Amino acid sequence: MKRRDFLKSSVAIASAAATTELLAAESAESGRSTAREFYELRKYHLRRGPTQKRFDDFYREAAIPAMNRAGMTPIGVFSIMTGPDSPTLYVLLPHKSAEAFASSNERVRADADYQKAGAEFINAPATDPSYVRVESSLLLAFENMPKIEVPAKKTRMFELRTYESHSKKANKKKIEMFNTGEIAVFRRTGLTPVFFGETLVGPKMPNLTYMLVFENMAEHDKNWGQFGSDAEWKKLSTTPGYTDVEIVSNISNVFLRPTGYSQV
Repeated sequence: MKRRDFLKSSVAIASAAATTELLAAESAESGRSTAREFYELRKYHLRRGPTQKRFDDFYREAAIPAMNRAGMTPIGVFSIMTGPDSPTLYVLLPHKSAEAFASSNERVRADADYQKAGAEFINAPATDPSYVRVESSLLLAFENMPKIEVPAKKTRMFELRTYESHSKKANKKKIEMFNTGEIAVFRRTGLTPVFFGETLVGPKMPNLTYMLVFENMAEHDKNWGQFGSDAEWKKLSTTPGYTDVEIVSNISNVFLRPTGYSQV
């Protein structure tokens, strides 16, 4: 084995091992077995023009079918409705385990049908790249929402929200707040979640990210209003240890539309 290939393999193995150990430690800490998914959240930064169609053709005809064959389902693909860096496509990839995540790219690339159907995108020359850059984060699903919940396939929009904290201890406290009460308040007041995840690897750490689904902006505003005025939420959010000033340092959000071929 060449030294470069050996180093690349060693890094991948070490990364997978570290992630698996983290999951095992968190599972032991909670005192329960876990079936929590891992999520890879990708952001493909594109140029306006033909690359947008090339991306859509690639994911619809090559990437999603191959990912499904490799055990990754459902795959979410979203365009920006309101937010920075347009055109950017968001891709949500669920993985059943840390090992599944670590081997996912190689399993997909080994798929002959994927290589054939995605040839134009995969083999794009440096003079005509398929994308500008890809950013990727790895998340671990929350205990009280261990899997993606796929909404009904109707007219829908998504809100992707990220909560940053000043320390890992504060980040864990906010996750605890969601697990022990806030997710339940969300559901009761009409805020329908798709996933909640603790960011293990990615920018702006420590943080958590979650996604909500709405039929339209009017429903978004109505349901957030109901949440904000809810008596149980007011009590929870003023409980010492759970106040924003103690555990949340910044909140950012982006509104997304699903592509026609998105499975979420």
